[in-house]
Amino acid sequence: MNWSRALPLVSIPAMLVLVEALALLLSLPMQTAGITAFEDPESVANPLIFIVILLAFTAFLLLLLRYKWKKFITIIIGLSIFFTFIYIFAGITVYFIGYIPGIIGITLALSLFSTVLLYLYPEWYIIDTFGILIAAGAASIFGISLTVLPVIILLVILMVYDAISVYKTKHMITLAEGVIDMKSPILFIVPKRRGYSYIREGIGDISGGERAAFVIGMGDLIMPSILVVSAYFFLHTAHGILPALGAMIGSVIGLTLLMTVVQKGKPQAGLPPINGGAIIGFLAGYGISFLV
Repeated sequence: MNWSRALPLVSIPAMLVLVEALALLLSLPMQTAGITAFEDPESVANPLIFIVILLAFTAFLLLLLRYKWKKFITIIIGLSIFFTFIYIFAGITVYFIGYIPGIIGITLALSLFSTVLLYLYPEWYIIDTFGILIAAGAASIFGISLTVLPVIILLVILMVYDAISVYKTKHMITLAEGVIDMKSPILFIVPKRRGYSYIREGIGDISGGERAAFVIGMGDLIMPSILVVSAYFFLHTAHGILPALGAMIGSVIGLTLLMTVVQKGKPQAGLPPINGGAIIGFLAGYGISFLV
């Protein structure tokens, strides 16, 4: 197996494990800082709220793409990244430093620096490094904000939505092409060869042609990580780490299976195998926890 085929099969699952592990580590700082996404973590209405917001945001971006308002899209995504960094760095700084004078300034400075660096120098290793932090931070926030049942409902709905949006309506492919064309830093990028530069070369044809690198959306790593954090945060006292560990193992297996199909070059819906693997792994770990 050559470099271009072996690298994504190893590096992308490794990034998922890193996101999940870091999300677990960040869950305590986020809880300490009181950063949550929903007031009632047990409400099954939360996944529906999440989906409605996702659909509205996606439709808005597609509308902007249709009318070629790419600068507006860049601003929206940049602001979203900036505010995500604020939540992440706020949780980290409050946890390790405490509520000291100047904490707001430190948080804003770190967030601004990270966002500006992503846009001024969007090389693949910069995007991947900060992408891991963004994905882990988002997963930790939603993981401590949703108990396991709402998370599973959310993951199942997203599996269906992702399959429809890639294979049926194909609007997710259109959105991905637009994001890549603008070099927006909301994708993970794995080069096919040494010396690759995302800034100079881009990705190539993601609709089935030759590509210079593999890409995977941040959501594909965030969603299973939410289940990992939720399973540990809400169940570890009674069931240990097995449910969370099972979700991690299942998601990695699902992602690895996805990568073997992606090698053929055609766009694939990532969430069905990844979320499905995470859910099956969680259920297996949860069941085993009663036997040990």
